[in-house]
Parts: sequence; C-alpha cells; structure tokens
Amino acid sequence: MNKKAIKAWIMYDWANSAYATTVLAAVLPVFYASVAAATLDTDTAASYLAYTHSIGMLCVALLTPLLGTLADLSGRKGDFLRVFAIIGVLATLGFSAIGEGDWLLASTLLVISTIGFAGGNTFYDAMLPDLAPVERRDMISSKGYAYGYIGGGLLLAVNLLMIQQPGWFGMSSTLAGTRIAFISVSLWWLLFSIPIFRHAPRRPASPDLPGTWKGYAAVGVRRLRQTFGQMRRFPQLIRMLVAFWFFNDGINTIILMATIYGTSIGIGTADLMLALLLTQFIGFPCTLLLGAWAQRWGAKRVLIFSLSVYICIVILGYFMTQAIHFYLLAGLVGVVQGISQSTARSLFSNLMPAGRTGEYFGFVNITGKFSSIFGPFVFGYVGQITGSTRWGILSLIFFFVAGIAVLLTVNVQKGRQDATQADQEEERTRSVGAPGKSSNVRFT
Repeated sequence: MNKKAIKAWIMYDWANSAYATTVLAAVLPVFYASVAAATLDTDTAASYLAYTHSIGMLCVALLTPLLGTLADLSGRKGDFLRVFAIIGVLATLGFSAIGEGDWLLASTLLVISTIGFAGGNTFYDAMLPDLAPVERRDMISSKGYAYGYIGGGLLLAVNLLMIQQPGWFGMSSTLAGTRIAFISVSLWWLLFSIPIFRHAPRRPASPDLPGTWKGYAAVGVRRLRQTFGQMRRFPQLIRMLVAFWFFNDGINTIILMATIYGTSIGIGTADLMLALLLTQFIGFPCTLLLGAWAQRWGAKRVLIFSLSVYICIVILGYFMTQAIHFYLLAGLVGVVQGISQSTARSLFSNLMPAGRTGEYFGFVNITGKFSSIFGPFVFGYVGQITGSTRWGILSLIFFFVAGIAVLLTVNVQKGRQDATQADQEEERTRSVGAPGKSSNVRFT
C-alpha cells in the first residue's frame, strides 16, 4: 500500500466534510429559510429546499456514470475528482453573495455545489480498491469518515462562533459571520484537497483507448452499456444496490433536512448549531470504534445495527418538542452516521470488479442519486399536504426498514467471489489482445 496516497485520500474527507457540515447540515438550511427564502413562509421554504436537493441529485445521477467509465478507461480518477472539487469550491464561495429573497439564486448554487460535492465523491470512493486490499478497506474507509468528522467539526465550531459572536471577530452582524463562514468552507475544501490532487493513485490506461475526445466518449458510452448489461452477473451487488437505494435515501434526507425540520418546530438556531457540532465530535471516536468492529465482525452486521438505530432516530424525531431532544438525536446520529456510510462503501468495493470501480461506483451514483430524489421529495410532499413536517420525518422510517430487509439477503462472500472471477476473466482477455498497442492517451 502507498501510505502517502492513503493519507491523502483520508485528508480529502477532512477537506470536503466542511461543506457537508457547515453548508449542507448546519448553516445553509437556516440561511436559506431566514435570508434567501425570507419572502416565503416556513413550510414552503422547507419544501423548496428539499426539492432543490432532489434536482441536484438528479444532475449528479445523469453525469457521473459516464464520467466514472472514462475515469476507469484513462486511469485518472484523481483528475476527475479535482474538476468536481473545484466546481464545488466555487459554488460554495457564491453563497456569500446571496441577499434577502434570493432563494432562486441560492437554489441554483446549491444544485451546482451538490454536483461538485457528490460528483467528486464518486471518484473518491472509487479510489478505495486502488489503495488497499480487501481486508484493510473497512478500517481505511472508517478512518476517512472519522477524520471527516474532526475536520468538518473543527471548522464548524469556528463558523458557529463567527455567527453567534460576530463581534469577537470584528464583524458587524450574524449575517456577516454567515457570509464569511461560506468563504471559509470554500478555502478549507480547496486547501486540504491539495494532497489528493498530488498523490491520487493511477491505474494504467486501457490499451484500446482512442486518442481523441470523440473516440474517448464513444468507448465510454459503449462500456457503460456493457456495465448495465453485465450487472446480472453480480446478483449480490444488485441486492446491495437495492438495499443502498433505500437506506441511503433515508440517511441523506435526515442529513439534509434535520436543521430546517428543527427550525420548523420551534427549536432555536443556537441549539440546532451546537447539536450538529456535537454530532461531529461524537462521530469521530464512534466511527473508529465501529470500524474496528466491522473489521472483526463483518461490515454487513455493523451496517444493519446502524440502520436499526436510524429507525429509532426517526421515531423519536416525530415526538421531539424540546432542544434537549434534538441534542439526544444528534448524538445518536453521530454514533451511526459515519459507520453506516463507511461500511456501505467498503461493502460495495468488495462486490465490484477491481478494474471497473469507477464505472460501477458511477452506476451506484446514478441509481443512488435517482433514488435519493424520493426521500427529500417525500419529506417535502408529506409535510406540505399534512401541514406538518413531523409527518414528513416519520415517513422516512419506510426507507430504513426496506433497506435492512434487502440487506439481509446479501451474501458478501459469494459476491466477492463473483467480482474476483470477473477480474480474472478480464485479465485473460487483455493478455490475448492485439500486441503492440500503446497505452498512452493523447487528447486532441
């Protein structure tokens, strides 16, 4: 294993988690409701934000499968990661210019930043098999999420101080502190992404890769079609994918809508921010601890445990009335959020052919993002037709129950054997291919 590349990979989670914590979870939902959507009523603002997240996920779903295929063909997942990260950084910077009533501009920037964040994570996740053998992936994946909690939590703590106590930093108002917070996230994201930009692992380019962008895209589309056609060879991967559609949609919706849900039922902004900060620092040790359990007892068992906790969170969230309840639920989310995502990532990497992780993670992204449209939409729609976001949060229980039910049918050992066999077959095919072809890629 390349230790420098592994450290750089872990550091990227530290970098982009600032966007996940400050922008997605903590500051933007409140900023959207109180500033960007100040001309709208509270429930409408919550629904518009949910719809915006759905649109952003749809855009990612349409873009990443083909790009994942091209990243595999060229061996340049790091280059694609760099492009998407910079898109996210620039869009995040744009939030600092939003004024009162600019909800359409805020929604547009959120869609663009979602493309940068989620699209970059497709290539980031796909690097894991290039970095570590199967027996080390659970722990390395968990370390990525754990360090992300610390990185995102540290900057969130500073940002909350700027927002709650702007005078300490020479700022005139809370709004000024919020704008600086957006700027700080974009700089943090860019700065700590530099290691992965420099040390991202590379695989050899395909020997059959054409030398022009037109041919490059044609091969990518053809290979993507093959991926769709070959999915039936990996029944365990398909089952894992279906389970992921359900539980990931529930998790993402909780992450995206928790703060605005708390706002809608009357919990103060200071309590919401501090509770989310608590999540980050609980998440760090719990993700490492449960990651060690996953390495010992199996990622699937630990994942099912974490999803069961999420069911409890949703039920308790429906009855939440006081700030102390939000603190309790934030703590529970901190216990299981990182491990649920890290174990899902390592399980996927074990069920995929190693030479095609970019396109398969792209496939996971397109289907996962399409499915993730439904969680925020259901939350927003149920809240809108019932007149209460409590029913919106309770509706998410379906996604976790369905996810666990399908996950129980996944045979990880059989899936790993299928993926290994596919790798061996592809290697044999390459070994009898036409000799003398150059693997160098030329862009014209």
